[in-house]
Amino acid sequence: MEKNQKINCTVGSCKYNNHQKQQCLLEQIIVTPMQDCHTKTPDESMCSSYRNDE
Repeated sequence: MEKNQKINCTVGSCKYNNHQKQQCLLEQIIVTPMQDCHTKTPDESMCSSYRNDE
């Protein structure tokens, strides 16, 4: 059974962010580990699907 997840986004400069709902419009995102970061907290990863809103 596939889950339908909702990705919330507050990164205003990302073109996939619906600013009014603070929701990511992509059907899926890519999360990538930060290089040489081993803190075991959320700062170890970042969204690689980011695209600048220019």
